[in-house]
This record gives sequence, structure tokens and C-alpha cells, in this order.
Amino acid sequence: MTKLLLSLHVLAALVAVGPVTVAASMFPATLRRSLGNGDGGDTEARTTLRTLHRICRVYAGIGVAVPLFGFATASSLGVLGDAWLIVSILLTAAAAGILALLILPAQEDALDDETDAALLSSTPVSPGRLAMLTGIFNLLWATVTVLMIIRPGSTTGA
Repeated sequence: MTKLLLSLHVLAALVAVGPVTVAASMFPATLRRSLGNGDGGDTEARTTLRTLHRICRVYAGIGVAVPLFGFATASSLGVLGDAWLIVSILLTAAAAGILALLILPAQEDALDDETDAALLSSTPVSPGRLAMLTGIFNLLWATVTVLMIIRPGSTTGA
């Protein structure tokens, strides 16, 4: 059962977190391109922004499966109290918080501003700030991944 849970945990992480990471990383550059177009007429960029945001939002919802399968796997392995796992849980919670409370709302604000040409020049959403938040989100997930692979006390000897 542990192997099945671990497989589902890893698959959920690949399928859910991967697309969010890529789409969220592409959003600031596309927003910059869209804002750089003074008349707001880059409809391709706006369409891409909407698609990237939808990917982030949908896959973030699917991403809830990652910690659920992770908790089940950790429980079956008997490592729920291990320090590396607690750190991973905290980092995962931080990444989820950044995504849900900062990145997704900023993307929504950018999309709202994109639809109103009058607000286009004074958008409160900074592509640079959004890129920074996305970078932090990505760094947190990379750290969690490393902890999962080279966890202390690993039986793999890696």
C-alpha cells in the first residue's frame, strides 16, 4: 500500500505542481509584453494571460491531492514526526499560501486591469513583483522536492 500511496503522491506532484510552476512563471513575462503595448491592443497576450491564469487556478485545486497523498504516505511509513517532513509540510503550506493569497489574486487583478484600457497604464500589478512571488513559490517547491529525495534517514542510501 505504501508504494501505491507514494506513487500517487509523486504523480499528483508532477501533474499538479508542474503546470502551476510553468504557467505562473510565464505569466509575468506575458503581462510585461501586454503592458508594453501602449494601446492595450495585444489580444494574443491577453488571451495567453487568461489561459495561464486558468491553468494556475485549476491545477492549484488539483494540487490539494499532493499533500493528501503525502500525509497518507508519511503515515504508512511512520515518519509523520520526522523533522524533514515537518519542514516539508511548513514549506508546502508557505508555497500554497503564496499561490492562493498572493499570486492568483495578483493574476486576477492583472486580468481585470487588462480588460479596462483606462486602467492599463496605472495597473497596481507589477510584473516584477509577480515574478518575484512566483520565484519564491518555485524555490519553495524545489526545496520540498529536494527534501523528499534526500530526506535524512533515507533507506535508499542516496
